[in-house]
Amino acid sequence: MMKKKPGQGRQKIPIAKIAKRSNLQVTFCKRRSGLFKKASELCTVCGVEIAIVVFSPANKPFSFGHPHVEPIVDRFLCTPKPSIDSDFTSQQLLVDQAQGYMSDSSVHELNMVLTQTQKHLESEKKRGQELDEMSKAGQGSSRRCWWENPIDEMGLHEIQILKAAMKEVKKNVIEQVNKILKIQSCAAVNSQYHSSDEW
Repeated sequence: MMKKKPGQGRQKIPIAKIAKRSNLQVTFCKRRSGLFKKASELCTVCGVEIAIVVFSPANKPFSFGHPHVEPIVDRFLCTPKPSIDSDFTSQQLLVDQAQGYMSDSSVHELNMVLTQTQKHLESEKKRGQELDEMSKAGQGSSRRCWWENPIDEMGLHEIQILKAAMKEVKKNVIEQVNKILKIQSCAAVNSQYHSSDEW
C-alpha cells in the first residue's frame, strides 16, 4: 500500500478582509454556498422560516428564503396584513395558507434532495482525488500508470476501482460494436436494394 502524505489539515484563518480581488470572489462564492446550505439545513431540521440577502463584492444580490424571501422580509418590516372584511378575502387567505403548506413540504423535499446531492458530489470529489493521487504515485515511481502495475501489487480498493473501470470499458466496447454492426447491416441491405433496382 502507498503511504499517504501528511497534509496540513484544517487551519485557523484570520478573520480579515481579503486583499486580492480574485481570492475575494472565490471565497465569497464558497462561503455563500456554505451559508445557504446551513440555512437550508436549519429550515429542514427546525422547520423555521429564513430569509438571507447577500451582496457580492461586485454588488450583485443573492438571496435564500424558506418558503420565500419576500413574505419573510415583509413580516420583518411589519407590513400591515390585509383586513378580512369579506368572505372572498377569508377564502383567499385559506387558499394562500394551503399553498404555503404545500410549498413548505415541497421545499422540505427539495432540501433533502439538495443535501443528498451535495453528499454524492463530495464523495465523487474524494474519489477523484484518490484516483489523482494513485495516478501521480504510479507515474512518479516507474513512469507507469497505477493500473499498469501488476495486480498482486495493488490494494483491494485499487482492484475494485480497476474492476469497475474495466466493466465500463467492456460495456462501451459492446455498445460501439453493436452500433458498427447495425451500420454495416444497414449498408449491406441498402447495397442489395440498390443492386436489385438496377436489374
